[in-house]
Amino acid sequence: MVILGIECTAHTLGIGIVNSEGKVLADSKAVYTPKEGGIHPREAAENHQKAAITVLQAAINEANITLDQLRGVAFSQGPGLPPALRVGAVIARSLAKSLNIPLLGINHCVAHIEQARFFCQAKIPLVIYLSGGNTQITTLAAHRYRIFGETLDIALGNMLDMFARAANLAHPGGPKVEQLAKQAENGYHPLPYTVKGMDLAFSGLLTAAKQLLKKGTALEDVCYSLQETAFSMIAEVTERALAHTQREEIILTGGVAANSRLKEMLQIVANEQSAHFASVPVKYAGDNGAMIAYNGLLLLNSGNKTSLNESGIQSKWRLDQVDIHWES
Repeated sequence: MVILGIECTAHTLGIGIVNSEGKVLADSKAVYTPKEGGIHPREAAENHQKAAITVLQAAINEANITLDQLRGVAFSQGPGLPPALRVGAVIARSLAKSLNIPLLGINHCVAHIEQARFFCQAKIPLVIYLSGGNTQITTLAAHRYRIFGETLDIALGNMLDMFARAANLAHPGGPKVEQLAKQAENGYHPLPYTVKGMDLAFSGLLTAAKQLLKKGTALEDVCYSLQETAFSMIAEVTERALAHTQREEIILTGGVAANSRLKEMLQIVANEQSAHFASVPVKYAGDNGAMIAYNGLLLLNSGNKTSLNESGIQSKWRLDQVDIHWES
């Protein structure tokens, strides 16, 4: 069985293909990069529309299959930017109808987590999900991912990108902040540390970091201080959630999972709590079509599919609203 997945929630149009064992046969993508500022939803959607046929053909060629071999079409139904989501949904509906195969609406957040579980061979881990749009600490219980902590304002990845733009660093900003932090020479500068129970807030940290930069503090030192503060907040909530849930595994997923310093800090938490830590492969940390395809495989194998009437986009579809049918 071969499943095709379409990721189309924000800046990435990704089309991936997996087989019945979850092996990635293809992972093709086109990434929209804004000329300035953050993502412009309509520009991203227009970019995805123009690139769709090319990306689809590249995925089919990479997988070395024909369209009539597909047994399901999965698409990111939400959450995300509505104009971008609609592009992916239209492509998926067209393919499913023309090929007469099941349509599979997928929650983008669940797809990140399930792909990470697959690659990390994790059973029921504590999940640290950090991206441009999401910051959540969660674990599976009673057929849903239950959130033990999340951001109260902006996501960690978004905060790093917003700081990078203020520092005139090219998009994407997160990796550039990481590289500059490694070059810091003058150590840590105190910044707001905001943990409220199990939740976190990053807007005050962002404002203070930008102010520090305006005062003439070396960019490398501000990047270092920003990372150390934000990641320490994540580590604190992770440790508390791990103690509460008694999980024996921690996995890290989402775009920020590519950050080596973050992984170092979470490894320390895991060691102190006698838990195993693993992170999604860097290649699949960001948005990709393969994760949508894999989640589609799980959904189809559990006897579920999405009707046309149920296939409308859900731009604010929360992680903890999704029934995890494939877990016994």
